[in-house]
Amino acid sequence: MAKLNINGRTRDVNVEADTPLLWAIREQVGLTGTKYGCGVAQCGACSVHINGEVRRSCSVPVSTVKPTDKIVTIEGLSRNSSHPVQKAWLEVDVPQCGYCQSGQLMAAAALLKKNPNPSDKDIDEAMTNICRCGTYQRIRAAVHMAADMAKAKA
Repeated sequence: MAKLNINGRTRDVNVEADTPLLWAIREQVGLTGTKYGCGVAQCGACSVHINGEVRRSCSVPVSTVKPTDKIVTIEGLSRNSSHPVQKAWLEVDVPQCGYCQSGQLMAAAALLKKNPNPSDKDIDEAMTNICRCGTYQRIRAAVHMAADMAKAKA
């Protein structure tokens, strides 16, 4: 049994200590926005925030997460899709198949939290998630748009 703070709620999960956080989130808690892609922390479809840092949840054993760690999934990014990256993603029409998008959004939100005015180079270095549809140019445009939205809101 483990206690996880996911999207501001403490959840009890009954999993083995070596169970990847991804599976606790999806199978035990029922939050399926975080996707399984590769299982080896390469693709980024499973990206979540742990204490504000973007992490690949498929490679994080539940036993390494403390009850005080704050986990945020795509469902917790905003209650009504009002986060600037979510708005920009829709405005730019980033997704094609959409499978990688929750991980892409989480990576973009983490980038903008650290660097509210990223250059193309900053975006390329931070956005290491794989998109098999190849929407990288639209992802970059959406990150810039989200940065502009956040600045206008401030």
